Amino acid sequence: MGKLPRAIDENLHFLCAEIDGQLSAVQAYFQDPGEAMAQKVILRAGYSYNLSANIQNTSVQGLSRRKVSHTTQLLLRNVDLIARNLDLISRKARRALAHAQDVGDPASLCADAYPKVIKTVRASLKQIQPALARADSRAAVRIGQSRDKLDDLYDRIFRELTAAMRESKRTDDLANSLLVANEIRRMGDALQAISEAILSVNVGQSVQFERYFSMKSLLPDQKDNTPNIEPLAETRSGSAISSVRSKDASGETVNAVFKDGELSKVKDERAGVKSWHSIYPGLAPKILSYEKSGQSAALLIEHLPGHTFEQLVLNESDDVLADAQKQLSKTLRDVWRSTRMDEPAEMNSMQQLGRRLPEVYRVHPEFRSAPSRIGSVRLDGFDDLVTACAARETKLSAPFSVHIHGDFNLDNVIYDPAENRIHFIDLHRSRYMDYVQDVSVFMVSNYRLQIQDVPLRRRLAKVACDTHAVAAKFARTQKDSTFEYRMALGLARSFASSTRFVFDKSHARRMYVRARFLSEQALTCPEGRETRFKLPIRELFFD
Repeated sequence: MGKLPRAIDENLHFLCAEIDGQLSAVQAYFQDPGEAMAQKVILRAGYSYNLSANIQNTSVQGLSRRKVSHTTQLLLRNVDLIARNLDLISRKARRALAHAQDVGDPASLCADAYPKVIKTVRASLKQIQPALARADSRAAVRIGQSRDKLDDLYDRIFRELTAAMRESKRTDDLANSLLVANEIRRMGDALQAISEAILSVNVGQSVQFERYFSMKSLLPDQKDNTPNIEPLAETRSGSAISSVRSKDASGETVNAVFKDGELSKVKDERAGVKSWHSIYPGLAPKILSYEKSGQSAALLIEHLPGHTFEQLVLNESDDVLADAQKQLSKTLRDVWRSTRMDEPAEMNSMQQLGRRLPEVYRVHPEFRSAPSRIGSVRLDGFDDLVTACAARETKLSAPFSVHIHGDFNLDNVIYDPAENRIHFIDLHRSRYMDYVQDVSVFMVSNYRLQIQDVPLRRRLAKVACDTHAVAAKFARTQKDSTFEYRMALGLARSFASSTRFVFDKSHARRMYVRARFLSEQALTCPEGRETRFKLPIRELFFD
């Protein structure tokens, strides 16, 4: 960890001392409520604000300099957060006293409940600078755990005061007393934010309190209480993914990927990995540990060597990319053949799109079009197109099912050039389904990358077209005669639904126009002649 600039260190010391003094006065007030003691705190608002502002200003100045290392950036940003939350504690103390002074009946105040928890807050304040200076994650965790004591106190007072409200006529006093309890409770939120800031500096990336706890519970016991963590990704569903390096019981280095998030999604990820191990061993990573807590859960997964397909397309040589595509094609054919079941599969891609259209329109409201006319030609609104295509699709199932990835984007496929192997990650949507689902998602994940460089866009288009060729050849060998028609609907869904992740209006519109074109072409095809439908793949992907 980098060293704090002297000006910040000194101001942080004075800020902690100032707020400790204010809390000491708050503690004394609740032991013997009186106007003079309350004013002693209320009138010192400017002291803590100025000290906090000095730290923030010095941090901003440090961040504005050239060649600031990642470690220093992280330190300055999180010290700024610490200063803001220390000032928040000061403001909560003043607001608690202001509400307390509005309580006419001292018996309603529950004053005897507060000195002990305020003592806890003061004790946490004394740990902030040492924890930051020594990179002491255990001390940082203790600071964050103070929140539980304040929450417990609030819950008890809440029950007492709301019960009293049913019988007492002094509801105004009881309401103000409840506001006092809530302001004290909010100090716990600030302490946990301070704890997270210190932990973030220690681990080298932003980390939430519960996430750090989950991570520690999954790692092997070690003397070093802080794992070496590097951020890999933040998913749109709220999950976070990190690379973790630690030591096992024998002292060997363990490289793994830590993933946490909503319980149901992490459980699905675990089940998906297990299913791939039984179906196609070696394709999915190994699960090293799994923990669940309440409505969240965490996985520690084997770290797989290699590059994602997105990295390959954007950064690697033509030869490496060609090898990767060849191996991906072989892997896909093997998976499709080995998992093929004579069970018809309904992709329902247009129903999927219908469910996602509200999200699309929130990002791109201009895509919501009403029916219109150009001369004698009627143009359906996009909602109408999707509804009509969904009706056609219900009559057209895939003749067989295969085990699919379920979220087959470029960044969920890894190629290891040393072993010439393909691996799949992020497997929470794996299931038996129409293989067109995976192929269409993969193809559009190439197109949707917001890359304007012409040679790179041609490269992306070629990857998409080559993937289609592999799937089309497989369809012919399996006598899947409606492959092209289902692919049109799958691509239309992926083009349209992917626009909700694209802010660039011109690029999003190109995707929307393709989705509309494919939908119109699918509806133009006479019913019963879907087997003759052909896609203009090159025109769709080469701009």
